[in-house]
Amino acid sequence: MNIGLLGCGVVGGGILDFCAERADLTVAKVLVRRPRPELGTLAVTDIADITGDPTIGIVIEVMGGLHPAYEYICAALRSGKHVVTANKAVISAFYSQLTQLAAENGVSLRCTAAVGGGIPWLVNLERCKRLDAISELGGIMNGTTNFIMDAMHTAPVSFPEILKQAQELGYAEADPSADIDGDDVRRKLTISANIAFDTLLREEDIPMFGIRTVTDEDIRTFQAHGFVCKLLATAKAAEGGVCAFIEPTLIASHDLEAAVPKNFNLITYYGEKIGRHSFFGQGAGRYPTAFNAVEDCLDILAGKRGFYTDAMRPTAVTNTEEAHPYYVRTACPDEFLQSVTAERWESGIVTACVSVADMLRWGREQLKKDPTCFLAGIR
Repeated sequence: MNIGLLGCGVVGGGILDFCAERADLTVAKVLVRRPRPELGTLAVTDIADITGDPTIGIVIEVMGGLHPAYEYICAALRSGKHVVTANKAVISAFYSQLTQLAAENGVSLRCTAAVGGGIPWLVNLERCKRLDAISELGGIMNGTTNFIMDAMHTAPVSFPEILKQAQELGYAEADPSADIDGDDVRRKLTISANIAFDTLLREEDIPMFGIRTVTDEDIRTFQAHGFVCKLLATAKAAEGGVCAFIEPTLIASHDLEAAVPKNFNLITYYGEKIGRHSFFGQGAGRYPTAFNAVEDCLDILAGKRGFYTDAMRPTAVTNTEEAHPYYVRTACPDEFLQSVTAERWESGIVTACVSVADMLRWGREQLKKDPTCFLAGIR
Protein backbone atom coordinates (compact mmCIF):
# COMPACT_ATOMS: atom_id res chain seq x y z
CA MET A 1 0.00 0.00 0.00
CA ASN A 2 1.22 3.48 -0.85
CA ILE A 3 1.72 6.03 1.93
CA GLY A 4 1.60 9.79 1.94
CA LEU A 5 3.87 11.06 4.73
CA LEU A 6 3.14 14.46 6.28
CA GLY A 7 6.39 15.67 7.85
CA CYS A 8 9.85 14.23 7.63
CA GLY A 9 11.68 15.17 10.80
CA VAL A 10 13.04 12.76 13.38
CA VAL A 11 10.02 10.43 13.44
CA GLY A 12 9.30 10.80 9.72
CA GLY A 13 12.84 9.71 8.97
CA GLY A 14 12.32 6.61 11.09
CA ILE A 15 9.16 5.78 9.15
CA LEU A 16 11.07 6.06 5.88
CA ASP A 17 13.70 3.65 7.24
CA PHE A 18 11.13 1.05 8.35
CA CYS A 19 9.17 1.22 5.10
CA ALA A 20 12.32 0.96 2.97
CA GLU A 21 12.79 -2.56 4.36
CA ARG A 22 9.32 -3.74 3.32
CA ALA A 23 7.64 -4.62 0.03
CA ASP A 24 4.07 -4.09 1.25
CA LEU A 25 4.39 -0.45 2.39
CA THR A 26 5.81 2.25 0.12
CA VAL A 27 6.19 5.93 0.94
CA ALA A 28 5.06 7.48 -2.33
CA LYS A 29 5.02 11.16 -1.37
CA VAL A 30 6.34 13.30 1.48
CA LEU A 31 4.81 16.68 2.35
CA VAL A 32 7.60 19.11 3.28
CA ARG A 33 7.65 22.73 4.44
CA ARG A 34 11.14 23.54 3.17
CA PRO A 35 13.35 22.20 0.37
CA ARG A 36 14.52 18.61 1.02
CA PRO A 37 16.63 17.71 -2.02
CA GLU A 38 17.59 14.35 -0.50
CA LEU A 39 13.96 13.23 -0.90
CA GLY A 40 14.06 13.78 -4.65
CA THR A 41 10.71 13.28 -6.40
CA LEU A 42 9.03 12.12 -3.18
CA ALA A 43 8.85 15.69 -1.87
CA VAL A 44 5.68 17.74 -2.42
CA THR A 45 4.59 21.03 -0.90
CA ASP A 46 0.80 20.90 -1.46
CA ILE A 47 -1.41 18.58 0.63
CA ALA A 48 -3.68 18.17 -2.40
CA ASP A 49 -0.87 16.26 -4.13
CA ILE A 50 -1.41 13.57 -1.48
CA THR A 51 -5.15 13.74 -0.76
CA GLY A 52 -5.92 13.86 -4.48
CA ASP A 53 -3.69 10.90 -5.38
CA PRO A 54 -5.89 7.78 -5.81
CA THR A 55 -2.88 5.47 -5.47
CA ILE A 56 -2.24 6.56 -1.86
CA GLY A 57 -4.18 4.53 0.70
CA ILE A 58 -2.70 5.69 4.01
CA VAL A 59 -1.68 9.14 5.20
CA ILE A 60 0.77 9.28 8.14
CA GLU A 61 0.86 12.63 9.98
CA VAL A 62 3.99 13.34 12.04
CA MET A 63 4.14 17.12 11.66
CA GLY A 64 2.97 17.83 15.21
CA GLY A 65 0.98 20.80 16.49
CA LEU A 66 -2.71 21.55 16.03
CA HIS A 67 -2.69 23.48 12.74
CA PRO A 68 -2.43 22.73 9.90
CA ALA A 69 -2.23 19.11 11.10
CA TYR A 70 -5.96 19.04 11.93
CA GLU A 71 -6.98 20.43 8.55
CA TYR A 72 -4.66 18.02 6.72
CA ILE A 73 -5.98 14.99 8.64
CA CYS A 74 -9.57 16.05 7.92
CA ALA A 75 -8.76 16.41 4.22
CA ALA A 76 -7.21 12.94 4.14
CA LEU A 77 -10.19 11.33 5.89
CA ARG A 78 -12.68 13.09 3.60
CA SER A 79 -10.77 11.82 0.58
CA GLY A 80 -11.27 8.25 1.82
CA LYS A 81 -7.74 7.63 3.05
CA HIS A 82 -6.82 5.86 6.28
CA VAL A 83 -4.92 8.09 8.69
CA VAL A 84 -2.16 7.20 11.14
CA THR A 85 -0.83 9.93 13.44
CA ALA A 86 1.63 10.32 16.30
CA ASN A 87 0.11 13.69 17.19
CA LYS A 88 -1.35 13.54 20.73
CA ALA A 89 -2.23 17.24 20.73
CA VAL A 90 -4.51 17.05 17.71
CA ILE A 91 -6.19 13.79 18.79
CA SER A 92 -6.84 15.08 22.31
CA ALA A 93 -8.15 18.46 21.14
CA PHE A 94 -10.30 17.18 18.25
CA TYR A 95 -11.14 13.67 19.49
CA SER A 96 -14.84 13.63 18.63
CA GLN A 97 -14.49 15.47 15.32
CA LEU A 98 -11.77 13.19 13.97
CA THR A 99 -13.21 9.87 15.16
CA GLN A 100 -16.64 10.78 13.76
CA LEU A 101 -15.16 11.90 10.45
CA ALA A 102 -13.27 8.60 10.11
CA ALA A 103 -16.47 6.66 10.83
CA GLU A 104 -18.49 8.70 8.32
CA ASN A 105 -15.96 7.94 5.59
CA GLY A 106 -15.48 4.26 6.47
CA VAL A 107 -11.72 4.56 7.06
CA SER A 108 -9.31 3.93 9.90
CA LEU A 109 -7.92 6.49 12.31
CA ARG A 110 -5.05 5.08 14.38
CA CYS A 111 -2.75 6.89 16.83
CA THR A 112 -0.89 4.21 18.78
CA ALA A 113 2.35 6.22 18.64
CA ALA A 114 0.64 9.26 20.18
CA VAL A 115 0.46 7.67 23.64
CA GLY A 116 3.53 5.80 24.82
CA GLY A 117 5.74 6.26 21.76
CA GLY A 118 6.98 2.74 21.08
CA ILE A 119 4.80 1.07 23.73
CA PRO A 120 1.82 -0.91 22.33
CA TRP A 121 -0.51 0.78 24.81
CA LEU A 122 -3.66 1.86 22.97
CA VAL A 123 -3.92 -1.38 20.99
CA ASN A 124 -3.84 -3.33 24.25
CA LEU A 125 -6.51 -1.12 25.81
CA GLU A 126 -8.60 -2.05 22.78
CA ARG A 127 -7.84 -5.77 23.20
CA CYS A 128 -8.60 -5.75 26.92
CA LYS A 129 -12.02 -4.17 26.35
CA ARG A 130 -13.07 -7.05 24.10
CA LEU A 131 -13.29 -9.35 27.13
CA ASP A 132 -13.06 -7.22 30.27
CA ALA A 133 -13.99 -3.83 31.68
CA ILE A 134 -11.17 -1.45 32.57
CA SER A 135 -11.53 0.05 36.04
CA GLU A 136 -8.37 2.18 36.23
CA LEU A 137 -5.35 3.26 34.19
CA GLY A 138 -2.34 5.52 34.44
CA GLY A 139 1.30 5.61 35.41
CA ILE A 140 4.46 7.25 34.09
CA MET A 141 3.51 8.69 30.71
CA ASN A 142 6.29 11.21 30.04
CA GLY A 143 9.94 10.34 29.52
CA THR A 144 11.30 13.86 30.07
CA THR A 145 9.88 14.20 33.57
CA ASN A 146 10.89 10.67 34.48
CA PHE A 147 14.46 11.39 33.36
CA ILE A 148 14.52 14.47 35.59
CA MET A 149 13.01 12.75 38.64
CA ASP A 150 15.21 9.68 38.25
CA ALA A 151 18.35 11.82 38.06
CA MET A 152 17.36 13.86 41.11
CA HIS A 153 16.96 10.67 43.14
CA THR A 154 20.25 9.23 41.94
CA ALA A 155 22.56 12.18 42.66
CA PRO A 156 22.35 15.53 44.48
CA VAL A 157 21.43 17.71 41.51
CA SER A 158 19.09 20.69 41.30
CA PHE A 159 16.04 20.82 39.05
CA PRO A 160 17.45 23.60 36.80
CA GLU A 161 20.71 21.67 36.35
CA ILE A 162 19.08 18.40 35.33
CA LEU A 163 16.54 20.18 33.12
CA LYS A 164 19.41 21.79 31.21
CA GLN A 165 21.04 18.37 30.81
CA ALA A 166 17.76 16.92 29.53
CA GLN A 167 17.58 19.69 26.94
CA GLU A 168 21.18 19.07 25.85
CA LEU A 169 20.39 15.36 25.40
CA GLY A 170 17.30 16.14 23.36
CA TYR A 171 14.86 14.77 25.96
CA ALA A 172 13.37 18.21 26.69
CA GLU A 173 12.35 21.01 24.35
CA ALA A 174 13.81 24.52 24.52
CA ASP A 175 10.46 25.43 26.11
CA PRO A 176 9.87 22.44 28.42
CA SER A 177 6.54 23.68 29.80
CA ALA A 178 4.36 20.99 28.19
CA ASP A 179 6.46 18.28 29.83
CA ILE A 180 7.25 19.66 33.28
CA ASP A 181 3.86 21.30 33.88
CA GLY A 182 1.92 18.18 32.87
CA ASP A 183 0.22 19.19 29.59
CA ASP A 184 1.84 16.39 27.60
CA VAL A 185 0.70 13.79 30.13
CA ARG A 186 -2.79 15.28 30.25
CA ARG A 187 -3.23 14.86 26.49
CA LYS A 188 -2.16 11.22 26.71
CA LEU A 189 -4.42 10.61 29.70
CA THR A 190 -7.39 12.20 27.91
CA ILE A 191 -6.98 9.92 24.89
CA SER A 192 -6.41 6.82 27.04
CA ALA A 193 -9.38 7.46 29.32
CA ASN A 194 -11.71 8.19 26.42
CA ILE A 195 -10.80 4.89 24.78
CA ALA A 196 -10.85 2.86 28.01
CA PHE A 197 -14.15 4.20 29.35
CA ASP A 198 -15.95 5.10 26.08
CA THR A 199 -16.14 8.70 27.24
CA LEU A 200 -15.60 12.16 25.82
CA LEU A 201 -13.51 13.90 28.47
CA ARG A 202 -12.24 17.39 27.78
CA GLU A 203 -8.50 17.84 28.23
CA GLU A 204 -8.95 21.17 30.03
CA ASP A 205 -11.21 19.58 32.69
CA ILE A 206 -8.45 17.32 34.02
CA PRO A 207 -6.53 19.05 36.85
CA MET A 208 -2.76 18.76 37.07
CA PHE A 209 0.24 19.85 39.09
CA GLY A 210 3.70 19.54 37.55
CA ILE A 211 7.27 19.14 38.78
CA ARG A 212 8.60 22.61 37.90
CA THR A 213 8.99 23.61 41.57
CA VAL A 214 10.45 20.42 43.06
CA THR A 215 13.82 20.88 44.81
CA ASP A 216 16.68 18.57 45.67
CA GLU A 217 15.81 19.17 49.33
CA ASP A 218 12.30 17.81 48.67
CA ILE A 219 13.82 14.68 47.11
CA ARG A 220 16.14 14.09 50.07
CA THR A 221 13.15 14.44 52.40
CA PHE A 222 11.16 11.88 50.44
CA GLN A 223 14.05 9.41 50.44
CA ALA A 224 14.52 9.82 54.18
CA HIS A 225 10.91 8.68 54.62
CA GLY A 226 11.25 5.73 52.23
CA PHE A 227 9.56 7.30 49.20
CA VAL A 228 10.35 8.00 45.56
CA CYS A 229 8.61 10.85 43.71
CA LYS A 230 7.27 10.35 40.17
CA LEU A 231 4.89 12.37 38.01
CA LEU A 232 1.90 10.04 37.66
CA ALA A 233 -1.33 10.16 35.70
CA THR A 234 -4.49 8.51 37.02
CA ALA A 235 -7.93 7.82 35.54
CA LYS A 236 -10.59 5.70 37.27
CA ALA A 237 -14.18 4.85 36.54
CA ALA A 238 -16.23 6.72 39.14
CA GLU A 239 -19.83 7.25 40.15
CA GLY A 240 -21.22 9.90 37.84
CA GLY A 241 -18.11 10.31 35.71
CA VAL A 242 -14.37 9.64 35.57
CA CYS A 243 -11.80 10.49 38.23
CA ALA A 244 -8.78 11.86 36.34
CA PHE A 245 -5.76 13.89 37.43
CA ILE A 246 -1.98 14.33 37.08
CA GLU A 247 0.26 15.06 40.06
CA PRO A 248 3.70 14.30 41.53
CA THR A 249 3.21 11.21 43.66
CA LEU A 250 5.22 9.68 46.49
CA ILE A 251 5.41 5.92 46.11
CA ALA A 252 7.19 3.30 48.20
CA SER A 253 10.76 2.67 47.06
CA HIS A 254 9.91 -0.99 46.31
CA ASP A 255 6.97 -0.16 44.00
CA LEU A 256 7.27 -1.01 40.32
CA GLU A 257 7.03 2.63 39.20
CA ALA A 258 9.86 3.59 41.57
CA ALA A 259 12.30 1.47 39.55
CA VAL A 260 11.53 3.02 36.14
CA PRO A 261 14.84 4.59 35.00
CA LYS A 262 15.89 7.47 32.77
CA ASN A 263 13.39 8.47 30.07
CA PHE A 264 11.34 5.27 30.12
CA ASN A 265 7.58 5.01 30.63
CA LEU A 266 5.49 2.53 32.60
CA ILE A 267 1.77 2.60 31.83
CA THR A 268 -0.79 0.35 33.51
CA TYR A 269 -4.43 -0.60 33.28
CA TYR A 270 -6.52 -2.70 35.65
CA GLY A 271 -9.20 -5.02 34.28
CA GLU A 272 -12.05 -6.02 36.58
CA LYS A 273 -11.32 -9.73 35.96
CA ILE A 274 -7.69 -9.89 34.84
CA GLY A 275 -6.19 -7.35 37.25
CA ARG A 276 -3.05 -5.40 36.44
CA HIS A 277 -1.31 -5.26 33.07
CA SER A 278 1.71 -2.92 32.80
CA PHE A 279 3.66 -1.81 29.74
CA PHE A 280 7.26 -0.62 29.94
CA GLY A 281 9.35 0.96 27.23
CA GLN A 282 10.58 4.05 25.42
CA GLY A 283 7.89 6.70 25.35
CA ALA A 284 9.45 8.77 22.57
CA GLY A 285 12.28 8.83 20.04
CA ARG A 286 12.88 8.28 16.34
CA TYR A 287 12.49 4.53 16.05
CA PRO A 288 10.15 3.77 18.98
CA THR A 289 7.55 6.26 17.72
CA ALA A 290 8.04 5.36 14.06
CA PHE A 291 7.69 1.68 14.97
CA ASN A 292 4.15 2.09 16.28
CA ALA A 293 3.16 4.32 13.36
CA VAL A 294 4.24 1.65 10.89
CA GLU A 295 2.63 -1.08 13.02
CA ASP A 296 -0.64 0.83 12.68
CA CYS A 297 -0.18 0.76 8.90
CA LEU A 298 0.33 -3.01 9.00
CA ASP A 299 -2.87 -3.40 11.03
CA ILE A 300 -4.75 -1.39 8.40
CA LEU A 301 -3.16 -3.51 5.66
CA ALA A 302 -4.44 -6.60 7.50
CA GLY A 303 -7.98 -5.25 7.46
CA LYS A 304 -8.23 -3.25 10.69
CA ARG A 305 -10.82 -0.50 10.35
CA GLY A 306 -12.13 2.33 12.51
CA PHE A 307 -10.79 3.71 15.76
CA TYR A 308 -9.99 1.90 19.04
CA THR A 309 -13.60 2.36 20.18
CA ASP A 310 -16.82 3.29 18.42
CA ALA A 311 -18.52 4.69 21.53
CA MET A 312 -18.18 8.03 23.26
CA ARG A 313 -20.37 9.99 25.65
CA PRO A 314 -19.71 13.39 27.20
CA THR A 315 -18.58 12.68 30.75
CA ALA A 316 -17.68 14.84 33.72
CA VAL A 317 -14.33 14.70 35.49
CA THR A 318 -15.12 14.09 39.15
CA ASN A 319 -12.31 13.99 41.70
CA THR A 320 -14.22 14.75 44.88
CA GLU A 321 -14.40 11.13 46.11
CA GLU A 322 -10.69 10.39 45.56
CA ALA A 323 -8.72 11.39 48.66
CA HIS A 324 -5.24 10.76 50.06
CA PRO A 325 -2.55 12.55 52.09
CA TYR A 326 -0.30 15.14 50.46
CA TYR A 327 3.18 16.50 51.03
CA VAL A 328 3.10 20.30 50.71
CA ARG A 329 5.90 22.84 50.85
CA THR A 330 5.00 26.52 50.73
CA ALA A 331 6.31 29.76 52.13
CA CYS A 332 2.74 31.00 52.62
CA PRO A 333 0.70 28.44 54.58
CA ASP A 334 -2.92 29.54 54.86
CA GLU A 335 -5.89 28.60 57.01
CA PHE A 336 -6.91 25.72 54.74
CA LEU A 337 -3.45 24.13 54.85
CA GLN A 338 -3.20 24.55 58.60
CA SER A 339 -6.61 22.89 59.02
CA VAL A 340 -5.50 19.71 57.20
CA THR A 341 -1.89 19.47 58.48
CA ALA A 342 -1.19 16.12 60.16
CA GLU A 343 2.62 16.21 60.60
CA ARG A 344 5.76 18.09 59.59
CA TRP A 345 8.51 16.82 57.31
CA GLU A 346 11.56 19.08 57.36
CA SER A 347 10.57 22.18 55.33
CA GLY A 348 7.19 20.73 54.32
CA ILE A 349 4.09 19.28 55.92
CA VAL A 350 1.98 16.16 55.38
CA THR A 351 -1.78 16.52 55.33
CA ALA A 352 -4.53 14.22 56.45
CA CYS A 353 -6.57 12.73 53.59
CA VAL A 354 -7.74 15.53 51.29
CA SER A 355 -9.82 15.15 48.13
CA VAL A 356 -7.88 15.45 44.90
CA ALA A 357 -10.35 18.07 43.68
CA ASP A 358 -9.76 20.30 46.71
CA MET A 359 -5.98 19.85 46.86
CA LEU A 360 -5.23 20.47 43.19
CA ARG A 361 -7.57 23.44 43.16
CA TRP A 362 -5.74 24.84 46.19
CA GLY A 363 -2.36 24.12 44.61
CA ARG A 364 -3.28 25.95 41.42
CA GLU A 365 -4.30 29.04 43.40
CA GLN A 366 -1.36 28.79 45.80
CA LEU A 367 1.15 28.98 42.94
CA LYS A 368 -0.16 32.49 42.25
CA LYS A 369 0.72 33.54 45.82
CA ASP A 370 3.86 31.41 46.16
CA PRO A 371 5.47 30.45 42.82
CA THR A 372 7.87 28.08 44.64
CA CYS A 373 5.07 25.98 46.17
CA PHE A 374 5.29 22.21 45.60
CA LEU A 375 2.89 19.39 46.42
CA ALA A 376 2.80 15.65 45.89
CA GLY A 377 0.16 13.04 46.59
CA ILE A 378 1.17 10.16 48.86
CA ARG A 379 0.16 6.70 47.68
